[in-house]
Amino acid sequence: MTAPDAVVVGAGPNGLAAAVVLARAGLTVRVFEANALVGGAARTLPLTLPGFAHDIGSAVHPLAAGSPLFRALPLGAHGLRWLQPELALAHPLDARPPVLLARDVDETARLLGADAAAYRALMAPFASRWDALAPDLLGPLLRWPAHPLSLARFGIAAVQPMATLARRSFRSDAARALLGGIAAHSAVPGTHLGTTSFALVLAAAGHAVGWPVPACGSQAITSALASYLRSLGGDIETGAPVTSLDALPRSRAVLLDVTPRQLLAIAGGRLPNGYRRALSRYRYGPGAFKVDWALDGPVPWRDAECGRAGTVHLGGTLEEMVASETETWRGGHPERPYVLLSQPSRVDRSRAPEGREVLWAYCHVPNGSTVDMLPRIEAQIERFAPGFRDRVLARHVLNARDLEARDMNLVGGDISGGANTLWQLFARPTLGPAPYATPLRGVYLCSASTPPGGGVHGMCGYRAAAVALRREFGLRAMPLVTR
Repeated sequence: MTAPDAVVVGAGPNGLAAAVVLARAGLTVRVFEANALVGGAARTLPLTLPGFAHDIGSAVHPLAAGSPLFRALPLGAHGLRWLQPELALAHPLDARPPVLLARDVDETARLLGADAAAYRALMAPFASRWDALAPDLLGPLLRWPAHPLSLARFGIAAVQPMATLARRSFRSDAARALLGGIAAHSAVPGTHLGTTSFALVLAAAGHAVGWPVPACGSQAITSALASYLRSLGGDIETGAPVTSLDALPRSRAVLLDVTPRQLLAIAGGRLPNGYRRALSRYRYGPGAFKVDWALDGPVPWRDAECGRAGTVHLGGTLEEMVASETETWRGGHPERPYVLLSQPSRVDRSRAPEGREVLWAYCHVPNGSTVDMLPRIEAQIERFAPGFRDRVLARHVLNARDLEARDMNLVGGDISGGANTLWQLFARPTLGPAPYATPLRGVYLCSASTPPGGGVHGMCGYRAAAVALRREFGLRAMPLVTR
């Protein structure tokens, strides 16, 4: 075959995004994927019973729906369709009504009662300007932003520990729990600096674009990217693991959708010692323990409002979630873990047979853990949905090591490509204005171990491809959606 202009290793969302951006610039691109199916952690498989479709990794996608790159691509013409639940999020509390994240900022604020004004003041400036701010929010922090004043306002709030901001801003347990549960997606205790950034970004995206699921599963996102890439002339080879740069065809640019650990293995002794040492110090975060269920009907939530939400956070109060995540961060396994739960068949009937439901959930565990958290996760569900276990037809469990076996980028079950500490929000994987470039000429990183980090948004791939296009080919990347 003719040597390509560029090679991409890894057909996850970022690898495919990078390949699309390169192909849009007129380059010939070849992608190598170790698995038999593209998608990385954005794949949908029949894990339990016939007729039930389960997302093996990511399930709910505010950052994909709000991605400045994905919104600039014709992914709808390649099969991607978003489905919005009635409510983005429900967070049940003991003996009290659940706190809810509605699409509208004012509606969410109204439901928070005495904290309405404080919530509106915190979220409205970012939610109302999502299209303008998203390219800055989903990019390297060490660069001059397009909207410096707005980003400075974001940064002042975002750098704070989530627990501190929640207690200062809100009077009610409900408002504090809402913010704390969203921030806990970071897998970093809410007492750490920078954790508020996750709450602000995900909540703002929820108000701007919702917390939708893709029709037919998360595989639809990566399948659409792959289909579009092929329409541009790109080539994808699956079942093709890459263990060395020497095994790749000659090209002017190589983009690697891998974490620092795999880069060290693939590049061998080519990397300078200083860069190798920096990569070896890169910190991976807690892992995940994930469960998929086939149910004979909807979850019997104590409060029916939870049944209207696509995502449910099971963590109780802010204090309870901080304690749970802190114990995990320190290497423990909490009895009452913070559980992230998705019920996609509430809005997408293609996921399960008529009258049946699929359910998806995970909790954080120490990196590499093999401890069975299933009883604790189901106890948290039963806490807010008595009788849940009676609805279970089948279960499928993946511990942290199982997740890594499914996708080598999930090191120790870390689904974020690296710990979301304040330092690694800036130095990801190393500190510098172009963290995507390696010391090797023409070799770039485009994984979630580069800015802006985890999540299905393709922006790591876009940013890496933009640097490669400029440096290796003298070309500019396609424009993003910045309305």
